[in-house]
Order: sequence, then structure tokens, then C-alpha cells
Amino acid sequence: MSVFLFTDFGSSDLYVGQVRAAILQHAPDATLVDLLHEAPAFNVRAGAHLLAALAAHIPENSVTLAVVDPGVGGPRRPVALHADRRWYVGPDNGLLSVLAARARTAAACPIVWQPKTLSESFHGRDLFAPVAGLLAGGHLQAVALNGARELDVKFGGDDVAEIIYIDHYGNAMTGLRSGALSRTGRLAVSGHRLDYARVFSAVEEGAAFWYENSLGLIEIAANQADAARRFELLIGDPVGIEA
Repeated sequence: MSVFLFTDFGSSDLYVGQVRAAILQHAPDATLVDLLHEAPAFNVRAGAHLLAALAAHIPENSVTLAVVDPGVGGPRRPVALHADRRWYVGPDNGLLSVLAARARTAAACPIVWQPKTLSESFHGRDLFAPVAGLLAGGHLQAVALNGARELDVKFGGDDVAEIIYIDHYGNAMTGLRSGALSRTGRLAVSGHRLDYARVFSAVEEGAAFWYENSLGLIEIAANQADAARRFELLIGDPVGIEA
């Protein structure tokens, strides 16, 4: 079975390797796929909307380890969410709640498995990764299937009119799905109003625009230029819709 990884751990630090090793201890035959390790640090809401957008591209009968967990070691509970024939393992802090709200079926199962040693600050390695590995190996006793409940923290399934991710090109994804704005509408951001373009090559080099990206989200971009730098955009900046 495949295990997908979605974290804010960063690709250049030592954390991802430890998580991957912990999964393979419990599921040595699993295929590990890195979805994203540069999710906006500490930003659970932005991560929740990014994960929800990615969910449609994650195959059924798989496991996703999702960790953006600024409250690690605190009262938030660990959970395994079974949504639309996919498992998601992570903290019950809202990170899994947007995809749960948009799923056709969803059940939040408490994690009952406990490691022999659990560090205070790295539950991604010591708890969530092993549980993801156990689920990938078919060991469903790691979660309380009969104890399915509602998530503790729920952001809901509505879009958010703000920047949720900026890639290394300087393209800025919003938490708005494409249906939120007609092709004739304008997107307002940082005092500027942007028109729609289908693809980068549809505008002149350097021109900024908005378009529907490959995840179905409204994205701010510029042809062969850094839109985020031009407009001084940051994660969490609001965007407006002008029909």
C-alpha cells in the first residue's frame, strides 16, 4: 500500500527521514510518496485547505500522514480519519477537517496504539508515522473503529478568501476553488485587480493574472515572473472577488 506524506517539516531538515524510517519499520513493503513537506509552517488552516485540494489526487485504499502540529504535546488528540476510502493520520487540530467536511463519507477514529517511547515534541515520528505504517499493513487494531466520532476541531468545508501557499516560482494559491469566480471576474489582491487567463502563455511575459491551477484552486501568477514578490504577498493575505 502507498503512504503519502504531507507535513511542514521542511525537505532539508532531518525530520522527514526519521518519519519515513518509522513508517517502514511497521510497513516495510509500503511505497512512500512525498506530497509536500513545505506546508506553511504552524499554519493549520492553510494546511487544511491545501490537503483538501490534494485529496482528490490521492488514490483510494491508501494512507496519508498529515502533520502540521504546532500544539504537539498539548491537549489536542491524535486521530485517524477514514474518508472516501482513504486513511488520514494526524492531529485533531483542524488539519483534517476541511477534507472531512467535503468528503462523501468520513469517520474520525481515535488512535489507540501507543509506542513504547513517545517523545514530547515529535509525535510525527513516534506516534503518527507508526500508526500510518500499521494501517498500511492492514493492522486496523491501531485505531478504534467502533469508537468513530466527530473531529474535535472543525474548520468546515467552505472556501477561504486568502493566500494559503506560495510556491518557489512566486505563484500564490488561494483557498478559493475555481467556481468562486467567473472567468469574466477580477481578483483583488494587495490593491491590485487581476483578470483571468487560461494559462501563462496567454499573457505577455511579466504580466500578472489569475487562473485555475491544476488543483482546481484560484491562483495568482505572472508569466515567467514572481507574482508574490511583485505584490508583496504573504500566507494569510486576503483576496477579494469582483464579479
